[in-house]
Amino acid sequence: MPKKILHMLTPHKHVSPFDANMAADAGYDLILPYESVELTEVADLVQDAIFSRPPAHGTSTTIFFGGDDAILALDMIEAAKNALVAPFGVHVFADPQGSFTTAAAMVACVEKILVAKKGGGLAGRRIAVFGATGVVGYCSAVIAALEGAEVTLVGHSGVQRVRERAAQMRVRFGVEVDSVNGKTDAEKAAVLAKTDIVFSAAKAGVRVLSAKLVEAAPHLLVAADVNAVPPAGIEGVGVFDNGVAIAGSQTLGLGALAVGNVKYQTEAGLFRRMLAAEDEVLSLDFRDAFKLARSLVPEL
Repeated sequence: MPKKILHMLTPHKHVSPFDANMAADAGYDLILPYESVELTEVADLVQDAIFSRPPAHGTSTTIFFGGDDAILALDMIEAAKNALVAPFGVHVFADPQGSFTTAAAMVACVEKILVAKKGGGLAGRRIAVFGATGVVGYCSAVIAALEGAEVTLVGHSGVQRVRERAAQMRVRFGVEVDSVNGKTDAEKAAVLAKTDIVFSAAKAGVRVLSAKLVEAAPHLLVAADVNAVPPAGIEGVGVFDNGVAIAGSQTLGLGALAVGNVKYQTEAGLFRRMLAAEDEVLSLDFRDAFKLARSLVPEL
């Protein structure tokens, strides 16, 4: 049997030890890092990998893309797919900074809370995404919009960057999302006045929403925070909370470690899926992660 080989490509100085550990535990025989990789180099690396094995062994090879840029990771997937020469093929999978599987897990957990405790899913819900220019915020916004939610990207330093992200989402995924400024408490309060769900995906250790803002939000059903580093991104949300009411409000909180449990299982599950796929070449991103995460969220 051919060895199961994982080639890990990153535009950064180092590949992620987290992802390497996950892949090893999933069952890869060999994990090879490629660092400071540029988009223009992806095709040559992929073709070097595919031509070293007969076509029948192509599914024993996986190309993984890391980094911290959702757009670049998606572009690298496309570059890899475009470099394939029939009948040769390899699996490709991106999870930059663990963000694709984290975003998928967060949205799936919120959906479960909504269905179990608020009488409905994501479709038609008004969702505000704080930290929307980051990889987790970006992917969670796209997933929610694809599920029929009305998504608003909230900028912390003006509206230009989130407006650019919204334009990218429209072109790449065909979704329409809004963009607003949310630097001051007054601006945040204005956003929350028209919001059913908050995704908080700002930098670790950054307080995005105070308890006062959450308490005053008239329609807020769920507040999800993927920050596990104190202080919490949303004041009052515990890291293990999963549908627990935030003190002083009717809003249900979702914490970082509750999301992390599903994220861990999702990333491991996608690695195992590629290892098991013998007759199909797979190309996996956050949309595939969301499909799997939905099946992994525990019952409430």
